[in-house]
Amino acid sequence: MSQATLDLAGVGIGPFNLSLAALAAPVEGLTAEFFERRDEFRWHPGLLIEGTTLQVPFLADLVSLVDPTSPLSFLNYLRDRGRLFPFYFAERFHIPRTEYDDYGRWASTRLPSCRFAHEVDEIGWSFPDEAFELTFTGGRRVLARNVVLGVGTAPVIPEALREVVADPDVPAVHSADYLELRDRLIAAPTVTVVGSGQSGAEVFLDLLRARPTTAGLRWVARTPSFAPMEYSKLGLEQFTPDYTDFFFGLSEQTRDWLVPSQWQLYKGIDAETIAAIHDELYRRSIGGGWPKVVMTPGAEVLAARLADGAIALDLHHSQQRATVTVRTDAVVAATGYAETSAHLLDPLAEVLHRDRSGRLTVDRQYRLGLPAEITGSLFVQNAERHTHGVGAPDLGLAAWRSASILNTVCGRTVYDLPDRTAFTTFGLATSSEDE
Repeated sequence: MSQATLDLAGVGIGPFNLSLAALAAPVEGLTAEFFERRDEFRWHPGLLIEGTTLQVPFLADLVSLVDPTSPLSFLNYLRDRGRLFPFYFAERFHIPRTEYDDYGRWASTRLPSCRFAHEVDEIGWSFPDEAFELTFTGGRRVLARNVVLGVGTAPVIPEALREVVADPDVPAVHSADYLELRDRLIAAPTVTVVGSGQSGAEVFLDLLRARPTTAGLRWVARTPSFAPMEYSKLGLEQFTPDYTDFFFGLSEQTRDWLVPSQWQLYKGIDAETIAAIHDELYRRSIGGGWPKVVMTPGAEVLAARLADGAIALDLHHSQQRATVTVRTDAVVAATGYAETSAHLLDPLAEVLHRDRSGRLTVDRQYRLGLPAEITGSLFVQNAERHTHGVGAPDLGLAAWRSASILNTVCGRTVYDLPDRTAFTTFGLATSSEDE
């Protein structure tokens, strides 16, 4: 581990900081290191269900949308693996999740700047060194003029389900750990999947296919319907840098209202998964009779408790205004993720700038607000939905954001980014002249 002051340190090596590491590698004169507590790159290992794919095209890799000539592109990964022709004939636009996981691991092993099995405990500012000080488990420290937080998100367990999920003896799990409990869930007499997003749909479909009978399988969700994700070509332009610029320029109040209203951009189910569920249910109905699954949207879990060896769920239907209790042997909480708490920043907690809702402020270049006496920059990746919009966790914007951060850190145009990325004009022109 280098004892000199780094130009750039990354904390966490998920897809976003791995993208930053890949694009930083060829930058002459830039000293950068990235630290991850795990032993190797892994991407949602508990959800690498057979047959699942990315919801974005393969071009949303670590580098291609900024530098398609990079040796760390997905296409070069295929070439290195000797799989270009099979990929060509497969005609895949959306690759398997297991393949993306393998691609990320392949890239990480080719980046000397990636330091695995290095856990950062906290980040502070050293005034004598005029640099951020990263303290590691074991007491070692690293100094860096700029730091990028890319520690990812954490599974969210609703209050109603926390007690049963926390009990190691109860077959109740967040979808992030689904594969660890899959065999037990397949064998359970009754299973309830909670949550209507992509993860909930994939878990439900996998159980529907794998269980010997459809009886005993239930899927409930708060949303009014099992709704498709917005995937029209113009709709997807809300995941462009142009839209990010527009969203960033809105008032805090407007942004806070807008994000929940855009739930189908990031909380819906892709059309292929919906179709596969319907196809499987249709197949199970051949010969007469309805599959014995129960799929109920509009229902919220109010409480969960152990009762006579099973889990009792109190379900409330918002439209029907009715509450019932159902018994189930197992639960999968496909209830989403939240940005991880900034506990690493505890030494800076008193000086970090916050908005009216107490959230960390983030400027257009992804920097946290800090007092002028701290001369370094502290960047975040996938912790800026409240300032930059629903594209914050999207893999398609990873390379762009990484390039923007590098341009800021280097104080020059390392990567030339286009002025326009969407056909849509978001917002009204500020002059009367034709655009």
